[in-house]
Amino acid sequence: MTARKKGKRLNGYRQDYVVFDLETTGINQNYDEIIEISAVKVCGGEVVGEYSTLVNPGRHIPAGATAVNGITDEMVKDAPDIKEAMAGFLEFIGDSVLVGHNIHTFDMNFAYDAVWLAWGKELDNDYIDTLYMARRCLPQLAHHRLTDVSEYFHINTDGAHRALNDCLMNQKCYEELGIIWKEKEKMAASARKGGGKANDAVKGKADEGEDLECPRCGGILCLRKGKFGAFYGCVNFPACRYTRNT
Repeated sequence: MTARKKGKRLNGYRQDYVVFDLETTGINQNYDEIIEISAVKVCGGEVVGEYSTLVNPGRHIPAGATAVNGITDEMVKDAPDIKEAMAGFLEFIGDSVLVGHNIHTFDMNFAYDAVWLAWGKELDNDYIDTLYMARRCLPQLAHHRLTDVSEYFHINTDGAHRALNDCLMNQKCYEELGIIWKEKEKMAASARKGGGKANDAVKGKADEGEDLECPRCGGILCLRKGKFGAFYGCVNFPACRYTRNT
């Protein structure tokens, strides 16, 4: 594959979006195949529709994949092929912003390649990766897998690693993360207040979707004023004391 021209990875919370998840025969995007596609459409923070289908990959599903997601050759023998399944997925999502967990480096690449190989066109929907949001919003967690985040919010994780269950789980997580994100944005805005031209440059980067990310905890870096002048500090202070010169 040539370089993928995916949509832009966005930050923050949207009220209207589509959560999606894929199950595959493995993690190698150049070799492995999609065996399940699910999506959940959300408008105004409420689920309004679902799309879910198994996919026949045209070859044996390795035992290692079945051990993770429970999908067997027998289950997919009468399922549609990837072109038919992906056509239904594209019709369902339209031009919606996509949301998913660890999709930046995994699901988006699998989906992009499937669309490109089937029709020679690009999947260019913008998307939000809740893994990045969770790292920023919940720096106290040792791990930020979907099940870790779900358990933190007391969301039922039964049926994890089946695509539709993961979508429904992640939709609830995204709504919870959105509440925290908006609070952190308020804190960051307050910290930026009165930052002058340097602060305007920081805000401009944020508006363009460029990450101002703390390398230590994944939180948001915001401009602060100290005894010796302006500096970038992590919004998760005092839990995280990372700083950087302007």
